[in-house]
Amino acid sequence: MGAWDVGPFDNDTAADFCGDLDEAAVGEREGIVRSTLIRAIENAGYLEAPDSEEAIAAAALVAAQCPGGEPADPIYGTEEPLPDLTGLRDLALQAIDRVMTEPSELMDLWAESDGGPWRANIRRLQNVLLPQPPTEQLSLI
Repeated sequence: MGAWDVGPFDNDTAADFCGDLDEAAVGEREGIVRSTLIRAIENAGYLEAPDSEEAIAAAALVAAQCPGGEPADPIYGTEEPLPDLTGLRDLALQAIDRVMTEPSELMDLWAESDGGPWRANIRRLQNVLLPQPPTEQLSLI
């Protein structure tokens, strides 16, 4: 597992995924993120670690555009601008849920080591991606 830390971009696969996004035409970037999320969601069998790492990176890119989201990694995240990805929040949540459901190689790999900090990062992503309750609007009369 070519990972050097617990963040969503702290592995070779995520860094390569972001590099591929940077090289893609501007109009194709949202579709690449969408298809990456869907590929993880639709995998009912054994979800390989590389597909999970890409899905987590894609979800983190969506979360980065949401209120409370952390910016993408300045070194291993995308360098080129991304379109509005906030419409993919539900897909991003579903993809994270799939990564965190057996059978999932990435989940198994983190279970073999001290995966607590990694799981904490995943929970933070999920919390950012959850729909926000509507705020009450006060009428000024």
